[in-house]
Amino acid sequence: MAKQNNRRRTTTSRRPKKKPSVFRKKLIQTAIIVFCGLLFLGIAYHYRNGLAYYFSFKTNKVLDKEAKDKQISDVRNYQVLEKNEAKAIGIDVSEYQGEIEWDAVETMDDDYKLSFVFIRATVGNDRLDKRFKENWLQAKENNIIRGAYHYYRPNENSLEQAELFIKTVRLQKGDLPPVLDIERLPENQSIERLKIGLRRWLTKVEEHYKVKPIIYTGERYYDDFLKEEFSDYLFWIANYNFYREKMKEDWLFWQFTEKATVSGIKGNVDVNIFNGDLQQLQFITKE
Repeated sequence: MAKQNNRRRTTTSRRPKKKPSVFRKKLIQTAIIVFCGLLFLGIAYHYRNGLAYYFSFKTNKVLDKEAKDKQISDVRNYQVLEKNEAKAIGIDVSEYQGEIEWDAVETMDDDYKLSFVFIRATVGNDRLDKRFKENWLQAKENNIIRGAYHYYRPNENSLEQAELFIKTVRLQKGDLPPVLDIERLPENQSIERLKIGLRRWLTKVEEHYKVKPIIYTGERYYDDFLKEEFSDYLFWIANYNFYREKMKEDWLFWQFTEKATVSGIKGNVDVNIFNGDLQQLQFITKE
């Protein structure tokens, strides 16, 4: 008879995983709530003046997303203007603003005096802004320092674009330098060819008006494509980021919002800050 081989089975005992205690869970939740609360209070304190201004003077009800966005924008606009006291404030307009009551264009939000306006004159090599002539004359008649800008199309001949602007805009004493507005990247040419075209436009316009043009663009476009090679020009930069409240030293103008309310104009308007006071602004105008 064969011997039975009895082996003891070894059983491995596993310790149950410790579950986090109820106290620990509540502690973490409380910490998160406290952190979020402090963050909210910090933001509210930082924008306290803008919020106070808004809730003191703005009584219209918020009805939709667009109105909510405008509400937030109003708070930031006040904060930016407060941080840039004494600097000259102005707007830029085109046919998209429709008919403007120029004799009423005096302030932003009935509180901040406007000193200058940039007016779109031409687009590409073949299009005039439908309201340029009227806006150009009315700004002068209402004693607002004016400037004209050209919207550059990267895929069209740069010299033809310059010629159209020159034929359209007659600068007078007291006008701001001409502006080249470049926002788009080319579709059928390289960045290097684009830069050559921009340089040709700038050179031709400078030769005609005897004053160096200003370049308008977005901050990222400026940093990526223009900052180094066009450092001999002054820039007007667009940046609407909520966190930015002051302009950089190398910006001549800063377009800080596209959602402002201006007397005499229906709908939203772009507002700009000049990196200096009114007297310094007058210094860069045409003699």
